[in-house]
Amino acid sequence: MAALAGPAQSQGPGPTVLAVRGNVENALTLSIDDLKKLPVQRIDDVRVVRAAASQSTTPEVTRHYTGCLLRDVLERAKPVERNRLDLRKSVVIAGASDGYRAVFSWAELYLSPIGDGALVVYERDGTALPADEGPLALVSLKDTRPGPRHVKWLQSIELRVLDP
Repeated sequence: MAALAGPAQSQGPGPTVLAVRGNVENALTLSIDDLKKLPVQRIDDVRVVRAAASQSTTPEVTRHYTGCLLRDVLERAKPVERNRLDLRKSVVIAGASDGYRAVFSWAELYLSPIGDGALVVYERDGTALPADEGPLALVSLKDTRPGPRHVKWLQSIELRVLDP
């Protein structure tokens, strides 16, 4: 799945809570403290970083992310399957305060390695996220190109069943 059309992400204020809604039993508003109560994931991500519009690359950069799995957030809200196979026809939309959105299929999160790297993050390199990214963000560390599904200033997660 790919990122949905939306404005390019630029520096801006971020919400301190995450709204979880859609095809779930319990719509939630989770604070950073609430997210820290979910199973904590710490993942080191090593990348060769290329500046935008540049042909040169910098040496490998290791970033240490701390957060929780996107699917753990969804499980806390309790996805609902009203009709047989609804979840298999579902997408998860991560939305930012600036309108940027990224999409995951339910199968990616629950049936593939992508789900093991889709994190709602609140810390990077041992400290709170920098102002140009947080206080909450979503990263997809198992993507070969993680940029399109890196959602800065994360404010919402929506589980939506696609029409047949």
